[in-house]
Amino acid sequence: MTLSRDTLRGWGFAAPALLWTLAFFVVPFVVMGAMSLATMEGRTLIWGLHLDNYAALAQKKYLWRAIIVSLEITLTVTVVSVLLAYPLAWIIAFRVPKRWQRLVLLLSILPFWTSYVVRSYAWLLVLAREGVVNKAMIWLGMIAEPVTLANTRFATVTGFVHFFVMLLVLTIYANLIQLPPNYRRAAMDLGASAFQTFRHVILPLTLPGIMTGAFLTFVLCIGDYITPQILGGNTELTVPQVIMVQLGRRADFPLAAALALVLMGIVTLAYLAFARWLRLDRI
Repeated sequence: MTLSRDTLRGWGFAAPALLWTLAFFVVPFVVMGAMSLATMEGRTLIWGLHLDNYAALAQKKYLWRAIIVSLEITLTVTVVSVLLAYPLAWIIAFRVPKRWQRLVLLLSILPFWTSYVVRSYAWLLVLAREGVVNKAMIWLGMIAEPVTLANTRFATVTGFVHFFVMLLVLTIYANLIQLPPNYRRAAMDLGASAFQTFRHVILPLTLPGIMTGAFLTFVLCIGDYITPQILGGNTELTVPQVIMVQLGRRADFPLAAALALVLMGIVTLAYLAFARWLRLDRI
């Protein structure tokens, strides 16, 4: 069977992308999967087909706890970010004059211009016992003495939300500005209140933007190591932190690989849930 010139040209254009995916995704994934089935004897890596590393996830409480903590933080950040981002995107899309919208969007994404590490350390200083937040609450009479805000889950969630709200604003805003204004006018002409118009017309039509931003937030948050490490203060370990402990302190590469695959499995399940929910919503 002879391939046509167009087919060969098509494979030629696709070959670089396929080779890149093979070299930097498929091969590392296969190696990590094989390593997760290996064991460590002292400092020696013993290749084999063992499920000891996966059994350890259920037997060792700190590993299971890390998975639970990661899910709790990620879900909290996703929900809070959506609740904060939607009103902001709405204001930019419908309350800010069009000639100023680009400037407002530019100002809203300023956090992306700052180093992720620098931003995390900045929040650490703001939330410290002698930081701005504690001093403001004391000045307002809300508290008598400084409270511990840094090195807590609250600090981790705050750092994440500060970053992901802006990401969600962009995805939701992109959906809002595409809505024909006649939809809202038609709903109001038919007797719908402002809330009913939002609930039955605007919200369903902007759900793709919400779900896309929420999924990106979920993926980036659950796999993040820097923010929990800096702002969390190791009071509660997340899965990426536990993976780094296995690699840096214990050199237990098989257990780290098993944890990484579990994390990838959680992300895959989240993707399937988001995709299925969107398909069902459109039927």
